[in-house]
Amino acid sequence: MIPAFDLQFSHQEEHLVLPTITSIRVVQQLYDILFQYAITPEYEEKLKFFIGRMEKHIKSKPKAPFSMPLEDLKFLDEGLEEMKLLNWMQIPVSIFEIVPRGFDPADELAAEKVFNFLESIFTFNRWPESLRIAVYPSGLTRY
Repeated sequence: MIPAFDLQFSHQEEHLVLPTITSIRVVQQLYDILFQYAITPEYEEKLKFFIGRMEKHIKSKPKAPFSMPLEDLKFLDEGLEEMKLLNWMQIPVSIFEIVPRGFDPADELAAEKVFNFLESIFTFNRWPESLRIAVYPSGLTRY
């Protein structure tokens, strides 16, 4: 049985989305391209974090695409244009919070049932260790 919950809309933000053909090899090529712009240790650290998140996402074989808020990627500067040339898309992503009505938010099994149910009706990615989700437009291809 699926526990009772509400979805509360938070906001919408622009994301850059990885093309649908993905592999760790693509990630490595992207790293090589973007690394040429790494002129400060801070930039390099942010780039490693971004690539690490992407690799983790790909290895998990999700149904939803990998994306990050455009705001979080502004540090890439000219690298953003390189990504767009590699078929990355800029799309609006809606951020929602799952508000439990019929379960304790700390109950991971109940939360998993809710996430599994939602996954059967639309495409989204979970925020790590939270009840937030990033919902993608219905026109995107499901993996």
